[in-house]
Amino acid sequence: MADLPSISVEDVERHSKPESCWLVVNTQVWDLTEFAPNHPGGPEVIYRYAGHDATTEYTAIHVPSLLLDTLTSTKLVGKLETGIDIPEQWYITSTNNSKDSRPKPPLETLINSHDFERAASRDFSPKAWAYYSSAATDLITLDANKSFLDRIWFRPRVLRNVRNVDLRTRILGSTDLVLPFFVSPAAMARLAHPEGERAIAAACSTKSVAQCVSTNASFPLKEIAKDTKHPIFFQLYVDNSRDKSEALLRACHEVGVKAIFVTVDTPMAGKREADERVRTNQSISTPMSGVTAKNDGKGGGLARTMGNFIDMSLNWDDLKWLRSVTHLPIILKGIQSAADAQRAMQHDVQGIMISNHGARNLDTSPPSILVLLELHKCCPKIFDTLEVYLDSGIRRGTDILKALCLGATAVGIGRPFLYSLNYGREGVEHLIEILSDELVTAMRMLGVTELSQLHPGLVNTLEIDDAVPGTVGHPYAKWRRVLQAKV
Repeated sequence: MADLPSISVEDVERHSKPESCWLVVNTQVWDLTEFAPNHPGGPEVIYRYAGHDATTEYTAIHVPSLLLDTLTSTKLVGKLETGIDIPEQWYITSTNNSKDSRPKPPLETLINSHDFERAASRDFSPKAWAYYSSAATDLITLDANKSFLDRIWFRPRVLRNVRNVDLRTRILGSTDLVLPFFVSPAAMARLAHPEGERAIAAACSTKSVAQCVSTNASFPLKEIAKDTKHPIFFQLYVDNSRDKSEALLRACHEVGVKAIFVTVDTPMAGKREADERVRTNQSISTPMSGVTAKNDGKGGGLARTMGNFIDMSLNWDDLKWLRSVTHLPIILKGIQSAADAQRAMQHDVQGIMISNHGARNLDTSPPSILVLLELHKCCPKIFDTLEVYLDSGIRRGTDILKALCLGATAVGIGRPFLYSLNYGREGVEHLIEILSDELVTAMRMLGVTELSQLHPGLVNTLEIDDAVPGTVGHPYAKWRRVLQAKV
């Protein structure tokens, strides 16, 4: 960097045409004349910033290393001169990134996950908000994820010594968690904050909370996992090219990933209409999947246009291939029925994750907590055979506690952590503290101090039991003797 020539603003402005196209990113001046016609998002977005500073737009959707990884060092022509006054109009901003001009609420005034969501709805760009908040078609499953949790009632026990509460648990035989929840995988966190998944990782490392990283993350896995101490899982979308998936798995082995959460409920993206209605920046790309966003006649849906790499032919037989290329524990993410849970027990996997993808795939698919009850009714042996995780709809410490009472090993939380990125690393840390405090409070009020004391007898599910499919019988067959002993 020290050897780079100093380039003036006037020199950059002279290269503002397709035949000579320079851009400034993070004070570095790049010659994109030859690259622009082949840009995956089309040349127009580059020509828009020709002869100007494109840092704001670039850093919102790209990792810092992408330019150097994509172009040869000969295209780095210099460094913008320092100590000069640069006219404000030289910085072009995207109309797609307009935000509410009011200042953010101070972080300390946010006291629950809903506060983070409200703040994000006004602070995020229209596209970021549409992508994160959207769900499939009529949002019925989105609403049901919450409403079914809300219809479960606690059965508190009193006169218990609840002074000391221990939230620690062990999963997958050897991975210790200080909290029984983790960050669920979500794509393109840089839409919320320039540090994206790296900010989540930094916060999780500080708080010792597990994080599951998506194949569609904004940064390469090695950058997210660098210098962190918390457990990291990897969510794998199996690629049409198995070689690419195998390369990702090798990267997982190198950085010490603890488990592979292979997504099995997404042969293609669901119809997320709010996301489709907002045009996307066609420069958006993800480094691990290697795909780029686009707009077309159906709209600007990020998941739909960027999900074409996912192998729609993936089936149960392919689990043999997956086991042959990784020694890590395998969790099937996206189980939505007892029938598939039973089939999972017949394969060499270590767990399942009940999930409807945050209601983003098939609308009117069952709320996750209802599927957890279905397992009790139809295949209670699974709780002795595999670890059972759950996400979709978790917003409160009480939601976490209800899932744990009903046999979940741990729960994943997705959107709230994306919304907390509105405040960067500090926002993620603050949300972790809020959820942890809520969980401790709920456990004390329920009359328990350790996760091992939780059981279905501490909740009343009568309002939703009639919705549980399966054979006639007690919905908690596995727990009948346990309940008799603990009542």
